[in-house]
Amino acid sequence: MTTISSPRGATWLTALFAAAACLLPAANAQGYAVDTPDNIRASAKTLAFDMMKFYNGNQSGEIPGILPGPPSDGKGDYYWWEGGALMGTMVDYWHLTGDTTYNDVITQGILHQVGDNRDFQPLNFTASLGNDDQGFWGMTAMLAAETKFPNPPADQPQWLALAQAVWATQAAPDRHDDTCNGGLRWQIPPTNNGYDYKNTIANAIFFNMGARLARYTHNETYATWATKQFQWIWDVNYIDHASWKVYDGGHIEQNCTDINKAQFSYSAAILAQGAAFMYNFTDGDAAQQDIWKTRVQNLTDGLFRDFFPKGVAFEIACESRHGACTPDMLSFKGYVHRWMSVVTQVAPFMRDTILPILKTSAEAAAKQCTGGATGRVCGFYWSEGVFVDPAVDKTTGAGEAMDVLAAVSSLLIDEADAPVTNKTGGISKGDPNAGQGSRRAVEPATPITTADKAGAAICTILLLAGGIAIWVFMNLGD
Repeated sequence: MTTISSPRGATWLTALFAAAACLLPAANAQGYAVDTPDNIRASAKTLAFDMMKFYNGNQSGEIPGILPGPPSDGKGDYYWWEGGALMGTMVDYWHLTGDTTYNDVITQGILHQVGDNRDFQPLNFTASLGNDDQGFWGMTAMLAAETKFPNPPADQPQWLALAQAVWATQAAPDRHDDTCNGGLRWQIPPTNNGYDYKNTIANAIFFNMGARLARYTHNETYATWATKQFQWIWDVNYIDHASWKVYDGGHIEQNCTDINKAQFSYSAAILAQGAAFMYNFTDGDAAQQDIWKTRVQNLTDGLFRDFFPKGVAFEIACESRHGACTPDMLSFKGYVHRWMSVVTQVAPFMRDTILPILKTSAEAAAKQCTGGATGRVCGFYWSEGVFVDPAVDKTTGAGEAMDVLAAVSSLLIDEADAPVTNKTGGISKGDPNAGQGSRRAVEPATPITTADKAGAAICTILLLAGGIAIWVFMNLGD
């Protein structure tokens, strides 16, 4: 796998933690202050510091880019994809706060996981790879391009090219078949548990990346695929046509009609964000833009109705019972805050609907970060108003820490630049051949030249009959 060396040595971040700990304010009994931009930045800085203590990838003998795991190896609570989610959280943190402290470590971590073919299919994880797993890393690369995160060295794969590679491998014929009239399967290797399952999150990520690549590159091929992919999710009824609830998926043996109606917040949010990018991309085509506007509104309304009771993020599949959420689920709230804040930039008509709710939720998140020896450890149960130790959920707390960092830093979205494109200052170089060397990838109809500059393992929940419905998490194919 491709890697770069940390210019400050393998243990520089550990030394930084030790040196800086005394300079960081501990949270008081009221949690973090998030009432002014300066207080938000100060709180986010401390939250980022504490969150990065869960990351060991910069240390000698550890693997850059990943959180401790996977659980099947007894190495920790986290699957490969969540390392990509952490990298994306930190790219957003840099973009929103301007703090460059962790940029070298984040660049190292992302590039170490690109794999031999530079498409986020590293050999160490290929055997257990899901389309959603690969897609999370692709979205992080896309985010780096959109935010003008500092480019990698010239001899390394570039952010836009990495996003294109992931999209191209997922658009390839070997990822699609006629079962359920199309759509991506959850897992990539046919031998994996879950290969017979077509879930929303894998297809939603592919849709989301297509929408963002379309806007970024102005290439209609991406937009055509994004439109087709959303329509498939709609036609297979993974989005309820009346309520706009977003469900988890179905099995190909049942033609995807055995819909698992488990709902996860990040599935709805990623669809809403992708629709917002398509709304932005179709500017100038009133009919198409109106279609995407309606979809953004309805998905957002459904998301807030189902997952934000009293305006505070709540993971309905598991949160009503402490300890019922898996490590995967414990990270979803942060993605929702990050993605929905960007909706306000690419679909500004949603700003007055979204920002007040994200603010209320972030305030609740920050308030409960009063635990641990430091008095500032964050839990997951924001709406309860008090700290609940992550040990209750049998995790080390990386997901909980990511959630609060994302919620707090996203409060700065009004001060941040909107996602760039190759016509609005993007600095990342694309590669028309990205992804062509691995699987039968699809090349955009109008190749993006190198001169163009442009900006989870999801769980399956089964409903068991017996009078009372019980959600049982299955770690299939992770």
